[in-house]
Amino acid sequence: MVDSLGRNRKVLGLLVDEATSAGIEDVAVVIRPGTEALFRDAVEEVSAEVTFIEQTEPKGYGHAVLAAETFTGEAPFLLMVSDHIYVSDSQEASCARQLIEVAEQEECHVSAVQPTHEGRLGAFGAVGGTLFDGSRELYQVGAVLEKPTPTEAEQVIMTPGIRHGYYLAFFGMHVLRSSIMTLLKEREARLAEGEMLDLSGALDEAASRGRYLAKVMQGRRYDLDCRHGLLIGQLAVSLSGCYREEVLTAITELLAKGALRNPELL
Repeated sequence: MVDSLGRNRKVLGLLVDEATSAGIEDVAVVIRPGTEALFRDAVEEVSAEVTFIEQTEPKGYGHAVLAAETFTGEAPFLLMVSDHIYVSDSQEASCARQLIEVAEQEECHVSAVQPTHEGRLGAFGAVGGTLFDGSRELYQVGAVLEKPTPTEAEQVIMTPGIRHGYYLAFFGMHVLRSSIMTLLKEREARLAEGEMLDLSGALDEAASRGRYLAKVMQGRRYDLDCRHGLLIGQLAVSLSGCYREEVLTAITELLAKGALRNPELL
């Protein structure tokens, strides 16, 4: 993938860059056992110290987070999924920086969210709550659902002030405090045989135990796993950078050639 400066980068490298843009110097990547060599060359040119942590069993996203407990210790930490990339709409701050600033000010769990149409909720976790600070687009989270149906969302996580048919879906980025590890361990102890340890359930419990906020990002997340996700993500990153005009020219030429071959597109 080509980044906003025109450099060829692996997706993992872009994610580490996102973290370092917020001042983070130490990054952990949770991986399957025996795969470290596949990822190490992707972070050769990053400015952070990268540690690889093996998730011993594929027991869910929450289990992967819990695998990093020793690394995170007692400090708040930034959590990002590996199949998203982020493009900030702010000239002053990356998406990670925006989120960390709120977490530092409020001293609580903060999840990044993006208003998302109900038709796409099957791909994301989502939150419901009440407005906490309109000037910063902050919401007090009351409930969390993992990949809800539109009916479930309407019943549980409809949020006042969000336009009809839209919900506050996860952005793929959180700043969490060490207490989330305690919640995950409590939930792990209650798992039935073969059951997965999810993160959304622990976040839902966190919402009932104390202040937990959701921040609407000035930016966009691109899910690389969805249909044409890698292509759309690449275009979004390229169009946000210094070679925007060059990329736009190339896209225009491709569209023109396609229209010539298929006149019905005109």
